[in-house]
Amino acid sequence: MLKELSIRNLAVIEQLNIEFKSGFHVLTGETGAGKSIIIDALSLIIGGRGSSELVRYGCDKAEIEAMFDLPEVHPVWETLRSLGIEADADEHLIIRREITAAGKSSSRINGQLVNLSMLRDTGDYLVNIHGQHEHQSLLKVEEHMHWLDMFGELEISISKKTYQASYDAYIKLQKELRELQETSKQALQMLDLYRFQIEEISAAKLKEGEDEALSDEKRKLSHAEKLSQNASESYDLLYGSNRALEASGKAIQRLQDIVSLDPPRLQPLLEQAQSAYYQLEDAAYQLRDYRDEVEFNPARLDQIELRLDAITTLRRKYGESIPDMLVYLDKIKREVDMIENKDEIIRKLETALKDEEVKLIHSAEELSRMRNRIAEKLAANIEAELRELQMERTQFRVQLERIHDEKGIELESKKVRFSRDGIDQVEFLMAPNPGEPLRGMSKIASGGELSRIMLAMKTIFARVDQIPVLVFDEVDTGVSGRAAQSIAEKMSLLSRDCQVFSITHLPQVACMADVHFAIHKEVDHERTFTRVQDLQENERIEELARMLGGVEITETTLRHAREMISLADEKKTRI
Repeated sequence: MLKELSIRNLAVIEQLNIEFKSGFHVLTGETGAGKSIIIDALSLIIGGRGSSELVRYGCDKAEIEAMFDLPEVHPVWETLRSLGIEADADEHLIIRREITAAGKSSSRINGQLVNLSMLRDTGDYLVNIHGQHEHQSLLKVEEHMHWLDMFGELEISISKKTYQASYDAYIKLQKELRELQETSKQALQMLDLYRFQIEEISAAKLKEGEDEALSDEKRKLSHAEKLSQNASESYDLLYGSNRALEASGKAIQRLQDIVSLDPPRLQPLLEQAQSAYYQLEDAAYQLRDYRDEVEFNPARLDQIELRLDAITTLRRKYGESIPDMLVYLDKIKREVDMIENKDEIIRKLETALKDEEVKLIHSAEELSRMRNRIAEKLAANIEAELRELQMERTQFRVQLERIHDEKGIELESKKVRFSRDGIDQVEFLMAPNPGEPLRGMSKIASGGELSRIMLAMKTIFARVDQIPVLVFDEVDTGVSGRAAQSIAEKMSLLSRDCQVFSITHLPQVACMADVHFAIHKEVDHERTFTRVQDLQENERIEELARMLGGVEITETTLRHAREMISLADEKKTRI
């Protein structure tokens, strides 16, 4: 559950710290008081899009921090571990988000800096926000498969992955075959050129690193005289007439004669001189050997220059380096092999494509069968929930149909379209009244009906996805009377499995709250501030009376408010 939310300098909120409890929370207040800003803050915490416009005017940045108390067994902990975030299930989960006036955003989870993608991956398991227009997604047929698959995720995940792997393999083979068939004519025209290039590169017998080695050898041969002369002079200075090493040896002998007179000072100096002597001696021997190895070979130098010129010529044609040229050689060899054996390769691809098609059809039919079973379960669950939301005579069905496509794959004597999601097109159908046929929701569902269907689905999915916090932002818009009461009862019942928040203008919903916050604006020194008040019993009565009667609160509205809260308390003990 969400334990605490801290907001600083977000829109009209200067500073706000709210502590929450379990159960059903209601936020009420006049239009424009700032109720939605609290939802915006939660949206930012779970990775919502930030903007400099959200920063309070005159401030450098907005800060939002949320603290969650979660059970030890919850999918978010595994997600955090997979993201490399240190998190202990015995401790609270703390998320912090900052947005600067320049529009830059930073996020931290338990103090560790995370990017927006990581924040969204985490937030998906923490808070689900249902806005007043989200139910419009129910009108989009293309979204219905997503809802169905999400409901049956545990049952179909393996079958869906198997199908998608087969589909990807099928599309890959299909693409290879098509490209081979389309490019074979052009490739035949290139065959002679490819053969010439293969012969030219192969004849050069290139080796990786050869040009670097030749350039190094060329440099030595070109400066052989200077190398020999300087090496010889260096050797002579050490071991020749100047006898630098002999002088060093005599210095060491003098130190050996006196070292016993002052060991602490002279012994380290003696060892240092001896080490220098041996190093100079070794360097002298190596200089002598190097001098003797220096090669004067003009013929070899000419060979190297010719070879480097040949490599440079090939480089202009086939690549910036020898490795690039060898890669190109391998590529055109494969091209030639493909062209020369085109018919055989096409036959192999066609056979592989047919084999993969058999696998694809089998996995598609299995996925479709599982979806049909899940569709029946989802429809039954939604109808059960709708009965509790004053839509007891509504029929709901999840229809799965296969789309005819002349370019598709033959299945049961029909050409069927295959997509990465399968062979089914999913559509939610309903009949709100007895005697009416089932039809698509976009054709018959009202706003109030859509709100209740969405609430029913959220209730069902809350049992599946284990998200601890559900937020409903004015989802009761367009309903009233008994329907509003049923929505309130449903959200109250839902709050027994997770923490539920609702922004509402309906007293029928507000009276069912376990915790009631009133949001209102104040103007102080020409600056606007939003305040949040945790209402106690008498304050709740007054707020409900305001919602019932408008500006003027009368004894009648107060009495009605008391009665609503009393009846709600009784109702909560029964549901």
